[in-house]
Amino acid sequence: MRKRMGLMARMAIVLAAASCAFVTHAAGENRCGWFSNPTPANAWLTDRDGQWIISTQGAEGAEGDWPTFGDKQWVVTNGSSYGYGCACMRVTVDRKEKRILSIKSSRALPLATCRNDKAIGKAPE
Repeated sequence: MRKRMGLMARMAIVLAAASCAFVTHAAGENRCGWFSNPTPANAWLTDRDGQWIISTQGAEGAEGDWPTFGDKQWVVTNGSSYGYGCACMRVTVDRKEKRILSIKSSRALPLATCRNDKAIGKAPE
């Protein structure tokens, strides 16, 4: 009986820790940088920690809405609507895969915000 109680107590601790990790994960994190959408269904965010995949053509992308950019916040690089801008996004991520899993909220920023941030690097080409 004593061994069983010990096992049950350990399981309760593991479950409690797992639920805390889920809550932290569900709350998300704020990531700001270059939002790139160079071609249909391909998008990523490049911030101080590198490139985070949001969506790739033919694969399931992150849940949630991408930022909406005004004309002065978006640089067209391919056709009439594909390009890049500067954005902040509240997201949940898979750090190992460097993927954004869901977008809780997003907002476009002035291009100068990313251009002046040395940690982010140069704008996409």
